[in-house]
Amino acid sequence: MTIRKVDFPSHQPVLIRSLIEKLPFVAGVWIDCTFGAGGYTRALLDAGAQKVIGIDRDPSTLAHAATLKAKYGSKFELCEANFSMLELVAKQFKLKQISGIVFDVGVSSMQIDEAGRGFSFQRDGPLDMRMSQNGVTAADIVNNVSEADLADIIYYYGEDRAARVIAKAIIKERTTQEINSTEHLSNLINGAIGRSNYKSNKSVNPSTRTFQALRIAVNNELEELYLALIAAEKILDEGAILAVVSFHSLEDRIIKKFIKSRSTNGSGQSRYLPQLKSNSPTFRELFNKVLRPTDEEILANPRARSAKLRIATRLRPTGGRGNSVKIEFPKVNYKLGIRQ
Repeated sequence: MTIRKVDFPSHQPVLIRSLIEKLPFVAGVWIDCTFGAGGYTRALLDAGAQKVIGIDRDPSTLAHAATLKAKYGSKFELCEANFSMLELVAKQFKLKQISGIVFDVGVSSMQIDEAGRGFSFQRDGPLDMRMSQNGVTAADIVNNVSEADLADIIYYYGEDRAARVIAKAIIKERTTQEINSTEHLSNLINGAIGRSNYKSNKSVNPSTRTFQALRIAVNNELEELYLALIAAEKILDEGAILAVVSFHSLEDRIIKKFIKSRSTNGSGQSRYLPQLKSNSPTFRELFNKVLRPTDEEILANPRARSAKLRIATRLRPTGGRGNSVKIEFPKVNYKLGIRQ
């Protein structure tokens, strides 16, 4: 994917108040890796940032960006790109010193609320789920991958114990008709779970985990997040801030493991193996406990309930860490075109 610098002729993001209040400073140049509706960018500029570079792969963010561009002028720029390309974006804008990088990962409220994007089973629409509006759709996966691959996607990306039951039901359904709408898929899953002995939280729709799994697969979200964190580590200087908001356990595990592995001395190897040269820590986590939304935020936005904020500061770069400490996360290499 090529990086395209956007030229230009109210959503309040989760935990934004906590972020601004907890930051030791807001000044200089910041990168908002998940621009969306511009909530974090606006808050950072209003709090004292001299400039914010927004990154987003979703072309629908242009309308929000135009509004901010009109208000803040040269203090704001938007780049249409995946945030895994963070290092290239920094080079394109010739950023010599970055004060902080913020991520609000996962699907945005505006994407969920637009039925035509196919992210939510609560509104009937095409089974799409593409953040970039390009490439493989959720319908392509549901209607073409093997039963084994489909079960793996649902199990590893949705952490759903009923993955095989759901995959089998999807395979059976698609032998008679394609599954192209969110309502069709959701009804199918609800029926399949109802016929099984699978016990789940009754307050959670049985489709929730499958929809999450398909979205992660379509957008390669876990690998994108890991690569972006590696890039942030490379481009941040001493004292700069890394702040990440996540909404489900798969994302948070990657973020937590990344920061923890970068906040300690040592190579992370077994004590029973010959000792290798240790790595100096590259980050220091600012708070011992993860930051969560207040009751007031949850009341105003129920989707905020699962949000977690982690903040770390970059230590003196030594050049010895880079991506040498790898973080494991689920990776399903599915294949299209294997209809059954």
